[in-house]
Amino acid sequence: MKTLRAIVVEDERLPRLTLLKKLEAHRPQVEVVDSCEDYDQALQSILRHKPDLLLLDIQLQGRDALQLLAEVSRTQPLPMIIFTTAYNERRYLMEAIKFQAVDYLLKPIDVGELAVAIAKAVEQYEANRPVMDTAGLLSFKNVNGRLFLKAENIAFARADGNYAILTTFDGEEMVMESLAALERTLSGTFIRIDRSTIVNMQLVYKLNTKRRMCIFRSHDGTIVQLDLSKKGIEVMLEQL
Repeated sequence: MKTLRAIVVEDERLPRLTLLKKLEAHRPQVEVVDSCEDYDQALQSILRHKPDLLLLDIQLQGRDALQLLAEVSRTQPLPMIIFTTAYNERRYLMEAIKFQAVDYLLKPIDVGELAVAIAKAVEQYEANRPVMDTAGLLSFKNVNGRLFLKAENIAFARADGNYAILTTFDGEEMVMESLAALERTLSGTFIRIDRSTIVNMQLVYKLNTKRRMCIFRSHDGTIVQLDLSKKGIEVMLEQL
């Protein structure tokens, strides 16, 4: 079972320490890689660690955690989220639904409810995680069942909401995994060039900086094309 890397964001010291203590009971399901007490600290930590799971206080010293999520999403796909709050208000619940939160826990957080939320997160992660078989095929969940591909057949992938579109040398395929999950599975040969795109650097054939275009070529000579953002060009030039 994969250990979920988590960040705790809570602006009050005692509730933060209490939650960290309660999370210790869920090892090895959850590894807390950082805990943060304010908006700015949380933003930097999330961007740096790219956690699988975020336990997030919905109010951070007068600043809105929902704004924090919006800011993170401009740079990278969001992790799974468990909201924590002292406010049992409909508008917070609706926002949690909007962000497709794993759960929404009221303070003081009940140990049993936390356990249920962690179990949901683990189940969601396992359901969406690509699986590698012994033949080197990656198994991706799609709308009809499973899609089986080798990494060398994938030129690039783009985020499509909470899912992703794989561009192969045979066409495009939607998979029911987030771009963040794909990035973890395909780490090594794939790099993120902007907040919504990862590319297979081993298959890069031509990079046209003037037209902001990249051409990928398969082992049998088939090519596909990707239009790039300015940032995408800069990132790829740094890697080549």
